[in-house]
Amino acid sequence: MTYKIIRIALALALIAPQGAWAQQAPAAPATQEQPQQQAALVPPVAQTQQSISVPTERIKDVASVAGVRTNQLVGYGIVVGLNGTGDGNVAATLQSMQSMVSRFGMNIDAGSLNAKNAAAVMVTAELPAFAKPGQKIDITVATLGGAKSLVGGNLLMTPLVGADNETYAMAQGNLAVGGLGVSGANGSSVTVNVPTVGRIPGGATVERTVATPFESMPAMMLNLNTPDFSTAQRVVDAIDKAMGPGTASALDAATVKVTAPRDVNQRVSFMAAVQDIKVDQAAPPARVIVNSRTGTIVIGDGVFLTPAAVSHGSLTVRITESQTVTAGQGGIATGQGAVAQGGQNTTTQNSQIDVNQAKVKMFMFAPGVQLSKIVDAVNSVGASPSDLVAILEALKQAGALHADLIVI
Repeated sequence: MTYKIIRIALALALIAPQGAWAQQAPAAPATQEQPQQQAALVPPVAQTQQSISVPTERIKDVASVAGVRTNQLVGYGIVVGLNGTGDGNVAATLQSMQSMVSRFGMNIDAGSLNAKNAAAVMVTAELPAFAKPGQKIDITVATLGGAKSLVGGNLLMTPLVGADNETYAMAQGNLAVGGLGVSGANGSSVTVNVPTVGRIPGGATVERTVATPFESMPAMMLNLNTPDFSTAQRVVDAIDKAMGPGTASALDAATVKVTAPRDVNQRVSFMAAVQDIKVDQAAPPARVIVNSRTGTIVIGDGVFLTPAAVSHGSLTVRITESQTVTAGQGGIATGQGAVAQGGQNTTTQNSQIDVNQAKVKMFMFAPGVQLSKIVDAVNSVGASPSDLVAILEALKQAGALHADLIVI
């Protein structure tokens, strides 16, 4: 009798749901092993969600201060001293050279000039926030005309203007070019990297300061690099915990308002402390990025599928063209359609069409399967990246792919 009771109890234990059996089990004494037993009862889905690691970063890495930004500068100039790799007789370059030499009291006709050793260029730079007159910034120089290389060139004084057409920096100096271009007399050439673009470290001097609202703003605004409601709320909680309740408030998913001191010195030290506060970023949304040109696929975390069956095959049609030459009377065929003497050759076109349809393979995916399993399954049968892109697009249209599919 006792043996039968034990068998019935064992059978109930095997067929009972795991959660129900855990509720009926008597309370175990508090020991160090109890947390491990409870963790084993967590469903697999919950374990997957808990395994997602959330990075901890500084506020300066996830947000920027409103009004504290760089400004783009651009200018037009001339590079001289090239070793015969300049623009040549480009009208714009010749006119620029004439205007340049006229500043020194020389009146020269543009037609008498030769821009073989000069090139018209565009100069670009970024003016950092709080840049003061006299500071140096890096510049990039790129050809505008037909110059083949800027190696060995020297940029003449070029004003750099902003969007308001005001001059904010002056550029000049010797170019550092990372490329090389060499051509021969017979038309052959060798090009390494891009010799038509160069840089001048510290090649421009700041002449004017761009006003910023950092000193006059009643409150500082932090703009998140990636707008997210969860991250914005976590930034607010982290600042309030470090600086006191009510210091920060979220205006939307991208902006956090921070109450800062009025005094400039105190405001600088306050914002330095705020930017060093650690904050846990929210998990990013599930996304699949597909580059249709290169076949590159990037799968983010949290991507999964509902039950779906995929069948994908390919059809290949190959057409081969050939010619058959028949020599006429009195002629001798020498091959490749040629006739040595007499007669007329006859050419016959031959076409051969081969159709090859690959065997269609079907994949069945269980609910909740990770997308990485799909990629492994498709790659195991030798499918190309374009096939995988087509499968992902079809799964998204069918509603089985639970992620944002972005094709770039």
